[in-house]
Amino acid sequence: MYQLKNLECIKKKIAAISNSIKIIVVTKGQPMEVIQPIIKTGHLHYGENRIQEAMVKWKNIIAVNTNINLHLIGHLQTNKVKEAVNLFNYIHTLDSEKLAKLLSAEEEKKNKRIKYFIQINIGNETQKTGIKIEHVSEFKEYCLNSLKLNVIGLMCIPPAKGDSSFFFNKLLAIAKEENLSELSMGMSDDYETATQYGTTYLRIGRAIFSEHSQ
Repeated sequence: MYQLKNLECIKKKIAAISNSIKIIVVTKGQPMEVIQPIIKTGHLHYGENRIQEAMVKWKNIIAVNTNINLHLIGHLQTNKVKEAVNLFNYIHTLDSEKLAKLLSAEEEKKNKRIKYFIQINIGNETQKTGIKIEHVSEFKEYCLNSLKLNVIGLMCIPPAKGDSSFFFNKLLAIAKEENLSELSMGMSDDYETATQYGTTYLRIGRAIFSEHSQ
């Protein structure tokens, strides 16, 4: 099965660099029959972009596979907070005070603790969501101290055109300044570069699910 071969190849590359980097298999748009062989290997981390798709695909699976960790890696609309808290273990796109307040309130209702990454608009791009670099420290303190959210690290999506290593290095520097140990950066095209700049979570989809990746 090509997806298993692709994932195994990526895991070997990553293991040669670090044993602490987690691979999030990004399953958006993939049918469960393609994902199931990976689940059967015991892989635990999966990422989805859309709440509705994730609910349909994963609700029954995680009910019987309680060790699986679901990661929301797409933008979270405020009207989907309830569903997100119900389903996900990690949210990588914490990007506004309004969203943070709603997540905190929903966590209290559900008595559930989620792990969060603050999404940084690392390239200061108008078309992308994310906290501006100059506001990161204030926002982090608000989330941790005022709302008691379990913020574990930072996440970014570098500009499509440009040197991703520059932006990964910038995110690493910010994380060190803010004393945050986890970094969510690196996707199918640049995951090997991200490993050189301290990433701890890789978000990889196409390189796993494309038959022609190897």
